[in-house]
Amino acid sequence: MAEGIQLKNISGNNLEQCLKCSICTAYCPVSAVEPKYPGPKQAGPDQERYRLKDSKFFDEALKMCLNCKRCEVACPSGVRIADIIQASRITYSTHRPIPRDIMLANTDFVGTMANMVAPIVNATLGLKPVKAILHGVMGIDKHRTFPAYSSQKFETWYKRMAAKKQDSYSKHVSYFHGCYVNYNFPQLGKDLVKIMNAVGYGVHLLEKEKCCGVALIANGLSGQARRQGKVNIRSIRKAAEQNRIVLTTSSTCTFTMRDEYEHLLDIKTDDVRENITLATRFLYRLIEKGDIKLAFRKDFKMRTAYHSACHMEKMGWIIYSTELLKMIPGLELIMLDSQCCGIAGTYGFKKENYQRSQEIGSGLFKQIKELNPDCVSTDCETCKWQIEMSTGYEVKNPISILADALDVEETIKLNQ
Repeated sequence: MAEGIQLKNISGNNLEQCLKCSICTAYCPVSAVEPKYPGPKQAGPDQERYRLKDSKFFDEALKMCLNCKRCEVACPSGVRIADIIQASRITYSTHRPIPRDIMLANTDFVGTMANMVAPIVNATLGLKPVKAILHGVMGIDKHRTFPAYSSQKFETWYKRMAAKKQDSYSKHVSYFHGCYVNYNFPQLGKDLVKIMNAVGYGVHLLEKEKCCGVALIANGLSGQARRQGKVNIRSIRKAAEQNRIVLTTSSTCTFTMRDEYEHLLDIKTDDVRENITLATRFLYRLIEKGDIKLAFRKDFKMRTAYHSACHMEKMGWIIYSTELLKMIPGLELIMLDSQCCGIAGTYGFKKENYQRSQEIGSGLFKQIKELNPDCVSTDCETCKWQIEMSTGYEVKNPISILADALDVEETIKLNQ
């Protein structure tokens, strides 16, 4: 029966399996606040049937889609609804990226430039006159706070302070650090190196790394995203040839490389897909098998609320991060209700999307304020920006919380 159904498919992403039950629309965070958005069922499989016949049926309103994948998580038939929407934007949209879109999407270029004069950039981006210019000229909403840039890239720190000793370990992994760690928050990368070294693993950078491309895809620059994706996959293959698993600390980078490269960019990844994994998943599996042990500081105390990032839900990997956090004796973990934060990378920076973005995340922000935790934890860096800006609470990756709580000397002893 399953083979018979597959033979009837005339398109990718399983659109023929849509039951028209509309559960995807019920779970869509955009549909809940934006009456002008057609909703995932109509924007996805329904309209795709018409678009396959004639491109004139493409609707530019599809740019309102967050690509959060919550519609796909909810779908009982396995229809890749968000992929249908994103693929149709790539194929049919006549909208051309404006300077704002190009700037927001080219994180490697902008990050490299900003790192050179980080204090000046950080101070300038916070000035009201600058925000007003960005709002009026570039279309970046004046209410949006930019993430701070670091004066030193993670790659620079790694080469100066960590690279030499990594070969001394008997076991090895590679690390896809991503733009956020490299340009904005190197501490997360340092925290991962600290943990992996403590349990006996050397951490190596990929031979060559580019931005994963998620912002490029979202901003209509799929050709550049494809080129960068091919660079990343080549480097990941070389890591696999060295028997090194590639660890990540960003749920969105992980999901983009594992799933969207093949579905949206036509990059072959089936041979290396399982070689890319989130660091918390890798650590949890090692602990579960008894291969490593972690020891924690007796004086560590924290009450943290965990936010389930959308792409973590799509991958089904939330349990790895939360179970690791539960291992920390001094940590009280509270699970926040599953809600989209609304930022979706560069989406929430744009003037036309800002209000919608904040309305989508309003329920999450309210819950955090009511719970009043010591900090919030999530595996998504853009969720971190959104939550910190909208609530004032510090947000930490589970890896950073583990690193803060870790008793390094005792952990090293346990793993010798």
